[in-house]
Amino acid sequence: MDDGLADLLHRVVSLLGGHARDRMPADDSLTYSQLRLLGTLDELAPLTQHQLAEALAISDPAVSRALQPLLHDGLVAIGPDPAHGRRKLVNITASGTEAFHRTGRPFAEQLKQALLANDFPYERYLADTARLAGILADTATG
Repeated sequence: MDDGLADLLHRVVSLLGGHARDRMPADDSLTYSQLRLLGTLDELAPLTQHQLAEALAISDPAVSRALQPLLHDGLVAIGPDPAHGRRKLVNITASGTEAFHRTGRPFAEQLKQALLANDFPYERYLADTARLAGILADTATG
């Protein structure tokens, strides 16, 4: 399966991360990591802290540290899991959703321009991303 797909995806992630960090306003209270966390919750919530750590590919303590200021600012909430009495679930609040979309709005066209400016094969990126999504979907259901 690996016909350079892993290298291309790594390059996309590196470019995207650098582009997002460069775009962050200096006076914004949300860090790039906190935006990633809010974006993950916006897409997948509710999650346990451990599930959130796995989704972000960071440690459980790193998630715990990143959640504290977000909890304090009312951007996330942690509450009991109705299906499991002792487990806690993390959810993004309406304020968190608004802050994420205001600050971390997807920059599809800007990403495309950044990729093209770095001689990245954009059309192949789109095709490989669709292919990877299909593989992941097949893996999840199979």
